Amino acid sequence: MRYPIYRPRRMRKTESLRRMIRETSLSKDDLVMPLFVCPGKGVRQEIPSMPGNFRLSVDELVPEVKEIDALGIPAIILFGIPETKDAVGSKAYSPEGIVQRALRAIKSEKPRLTVITDVCMCEYTDHGHCGPVKKDGESCTVDNDAALELLAKTAVSHAEAGADMAAPSDMMDGRVAAIRAALDEGGYQDVPIMSYAAKYASAFYGPFRDAADCVPQFGDRAAYQMDPPNSDEAIREVALDIEEGADIVMVKPALAYLDVICRIKQEFGYPVAAYNVSGEFAMVKAAAEKGWLDERRVVMEMLTSIKRAGADIILTYWAKHICKWLDEAPAGGDEKRRK
Repeated sequence: MRYPIYRPRRMRKTESLRRMIRETSLSKDDLVMPLFVCPGKGVRQEIPSMPGNFRLSVDELVPEVKEIDALGIPAIILFGIPETKDAVGSKAYSPEGIVQRALRAIKSEKPRLTVITDVCMCEYTDHGHCGPVKKDGESCTVDNDAALELLAKTAVSHAEAGADMAAPSDMMDGRVAAIRAALDEGGYQDVPIMSYAAKYASAFYGPFRDAADCVPQFGDRAAYQMDPPNSDEAIREVALDIEEGADIVMVKPALAYLDVICRIKQEFGYPVAAYNVSGEFAMVKAAAEKGWLDERRVVMEMLTSIKRAGADIILTYWAKHICKWLDEAPAGGDEKRRK
C-alpha cells in the first residue's frame, strides 16, 4: 500500500519561531580570535589587507585581550613577529621571544582566558619556511627531522610562559608526536595540542603572510602542505595526528574545504577546528566596502555554514564583530530587509 506524501502547512516564520526550529546556531563559544604581536611599544598598526586587524606590541595587546574577554570570546591564538630572524628561527623558542613575553603579560591580567599559540618556524626564519632548510645542489628543501626538534622546543617554551594549548601549523611529518613527547617530558601533560592536521597549500593565505611577514623567500610550501584537490589525504593526515596525540584537529582554510570538515567530523567524531582564513576575510571586506555585499549577513551565513559542516571551533578575524552582532537584533529577522 502506498501512502500519500504529506507536507507540513506553510508556517509564517517569525524570528522567534525561526530560532526555535533552527538546526544550526552560531555562538560566542565557537570562536577563537587570531592576534598578531610584534616588537616595540605603543604599536597598533592596521594590516592593510585585513581592515580592523592590527599588529600589536605587547602593551597594546593586553587592552585588546581585555576587550576580547569582555565580549565573551573564550580563546585567542597568538602569532608572533620577531625582532630579528635567522636560518633556524631561534626567536621562536627563546624564553624572551615575542610570544613568550606576550603570554606572560596576558596571563598576568587575564589568567582564565584560553591562550593558544601557533607553533611554527615560518615567521621566525629568514627564508620564510617552516623549518631549517638543507641544500641539495641548487635546490633547497626543509629538513623535516631538524624542524621537529625546534618545533618541540618552541611548544615547551610557550607552555613555560603560560600557553594553554599548542597549535602546530607547520605540516612536518611526526610533529605532533614530537611535541607531545616534549610537553610530557617537561611536565606539561595537561597542555593539549590542536594540530593543523589538514592544512592545504592554498591561495587564500596571502593577507596573513603579509601580516606575519612570512612570505617564503624562495620556492613555496606545496611540498609539505596538502594539494587542494585531495580529500582522502586529509583523512590519512588526521588519522596520523590523532594517533600521535592530537586533541583537536584543524582544517585550513574553511570555506573551500567544507566537504573535508564534514568528512573528518563524520569519520572520527573528534573535536574539529576550522580556520576562516585571511583571504576569506579580505575578499568579503573588499566587497562590503564597495557596497556589493551586506558584510554582516554574509559573514553570519558563511560562519554558520562552517559550523553546519561539522566544525566545533572556528578561528576567525570576525570574532569581535560576531559577538557584537549576536548581542544585537538578528540580521534578516523582523527588522527591515534590504532589497
